[in-house]
Amino acid sequence: MAKTGDILVGLDIGTTKICAIVGEVTDEGIDIIGIGTHPSKGLRKGVVVNIDATVASIKRAIEEAEHMAGCEITTVYTGIAGGHVKAFPSHGVVAIKEKEVRQADVDRVIDQAKAVAIPLDREVIHVLPQEFLVDDQDGVREPVGMSGVRLEAKVLIVTGAVSSAQNIVKCAQRTGLNVADIVLQPLASSLATLSEDEKELGVCLVDVGGGTTDIAIFTNGAISHTAVLALGGNHLTNDVAVGLRTPTHEAERIKKASGCAMASMVDRGETIEVPSVGGGQPRVLSRQILAEIIEPRVEEIFMLVQHEIQKCGLEEAIASGVVITGGSTLLSGMTEMAEEVLGVPVRRGMPRGIGGLVDVVRSPMFATAVGLVIYGARQGPGSPYFKIREENVYRKVKTRMKEWLGEIF
Repeated sequence: MAKTGDILVGLDIGTTKICAIVGEVTDEGIDIIGIGTHPSKGLRKGVVVNIDATVASIKRAIEEAEHMAGCEITTVYTGIAGGHVKAFPSHGVVAIKEKEVRQADVDRVIDQAKAVAIPLDREVIHVLPQEFLVDDQDGVREPVGMSGVRLEAKVLIVTGAVSSAQNIVKCAQRTGLNVADIVLQPLASSLATLSEDEKELGVCLVDVGGGTTDIAIFTNGAISHTAVLALGGNHLTNDVAVGLRTPTHEAERIKKASGCAMASMVDRGETIEVPSVGGGQPRVLSRQILAEIIEPRVEEIFMLVQHEIQKCGLEEAIASGVVITGGSTLLSGMTEMAEEVLGVPVRRGMPRGIGGLVDVVRSPMFATAVGLVIYGARQGPGSPYFKIREENVYRKVKTRMKEWLGEIF
C-alpha cells in the first residue's frame, strides 16, 4: 500500500482525450489535487498510431495537471485498451511447505498459474486471482494463515500486444515520464465506480470510450471475464457527420449538446442548427433526425455487449446488473437504451471513494484516470518501473557477443 503523503498520477491515454489526474494519499483515503486534460490526436481505437501527436497531447495534459497540483510529475500509472487485449483463465497447484499457507506459497501458486505458453508478440499485463482452493475447500479469498497441504489458484491472465504496450511506454518516456505500471482500463474504471457489494453479487462494467468499449464482468468479488470492443463514441460522431452532412468537429459539438440515444425521448417540435460542409448556409433540422441517427449505433454497441456476456455464459451471474461509464455515457438516453437492450438494471458509474477536487472529477469521463490513481495507491513498494520483454532476443545476444569479443581481442 502507498504511504500517507505519497503523490500518485493516473494518465488515461484515450482515443479522444488525454487525462492526467494527480492524487495525494491521506489518512482518510485519496484526495484529488490536480487534473489536466487535452484532446488526443495520435490514437485510433485505443491504440497509438502517431507517437509525436500523442507525446504533444500528453505534455499539455501533464503541464496542466502539474500547474493545478503545484508539483512536478515524474512517474505515472497508465491504462491500456484496444482490440488486441485478450484474457484467458489459468490454474496452478503447489504443495504447502510448512502445512500453513504463507505469502511465499501464494506467490508460488500464482507463478505456476501464469507459466503458460504465450506468443512472442504478446505481453502479460495482469494475472488476476479469482479464487484459491486449500485442500479442495473452494471460495477462499485470502489463503494466508490457513492450514493445509495443497494450494490451488484460479486466475485470469490478461495479455496485450507487446508493440502497443511499448508504444504507450515510449510516448510517456518521450514526455520525460516513467511508467510505474500499465493497467487494463476496465479494471482501473472498476476500482473507481463499482462497490464491493456489486462485485460480490455479480456486475458487468461497460466503459464506453471514444474508440473502444471495454467490458469487465465481476462475480463473487473477483473479475471473471474482460473484453474490448472496437466501437465507441467516435463512431457516433462519424455517423452524425455523415448523416447530417456536417464537419466532424461540428458533429461532435452537436452530439454533445443535443444528442439522445433514444428517439422516443425527443420532443418532435425541437430543432437544431446544423452547419454545412465548406462554409455553406447552416440548416435547421429536427432534433428527432439526430436521435434517429445515433440510436441504431448505441443499440449496436449494447447488443455486442449482450453477445459478449452470453458468449462467456455469465448472463445469469450479473445479479447487480450493468454499470456504464466513460465519456460517451453522458449522452442522454444511454441508461434507458442499455436497460432496454440488456434487460437488466443499469446505472451510470461516477468516480467514488475519493476526496479533494471531487466536483471536478465527478463525471464518467474521468473514471479510468481516477481508477489508475486508486490502483497506484493499492500497490506495494515493488519494482519501480514497468519493463517490457526484450522484443528481439537475437539482437540482444549479438550485442553481448560483440562485447565479449571486444574484451578478448
